[in-house]
Amino acid sequence: MLKVGLTGGIGAGKSEVSRLLVSYGAVLIDADRIAREVVEPGTPGLAAVVEAFGPGILSADGTLDRPRLGGIVFSDPEKLATLNKIVHPLVGARSAELEATAGSDSVVIHDVPLLTENGLAALYDLVVVVDAAPETQLDRLVRLRGMTPEEARARMAAQADRAQRLAVADLVIDNDGPLESLEPQVRKVWEELVARAAA
Repeated sequence: MLKVGLTGGIGAGKSEVSRLLVSYGAVLIDADRIAREVVEPGTPGLAAVVEAFGPGILSADGTLDRPRLGGIVFSDPEKLATLNKIVHPLVGARSAELEATAGSDSVVIHDVPLLTENGLAALYDLVVVVDAAPETQLDRLVRLRGMTPEEARARMAAQADRAQRLAVADLVIDNDGPLESLEPQVRKVWEELVARAAA
């Protein structure tokens, strides 16, 4: 089994890269998806988040109001650290469970947005970084996700910068260009991962 950490800044195009890798045969463990699962209604995770941040972070239907919570934590490093202390151990435990079900010859892609920030590179056999210029990220967040430029900059500022991400990369996928230039790069990375898994 080859354990790969996949990361990239918000708006860099990591989701598209992981989608392509799955289409080639990778086993995907998506930390963001798991992070949502561990705070679903009725979970100990959600109870801990409500205890830390108050019932005001819940929607009327009892689910976590993610935009409201995001507004609280992304502008306050201490509150973000509090949230991470609750969610990250739960995500780590669930990721390990899922990884244990993959075949011994699998390429397992751990899609981890905050891999660099949380010093997780050593957990993986290698790290793939999806890279895009900050101005590209900003444009995508405003144009494709409907954020205001201020919201987008705050989200970007809460993450590692480009140089920090590239410093932990074993392989880099440049996603500054159009979508059609992405696929050949991802396929080349996939071939490299398969070769390493076989070795």
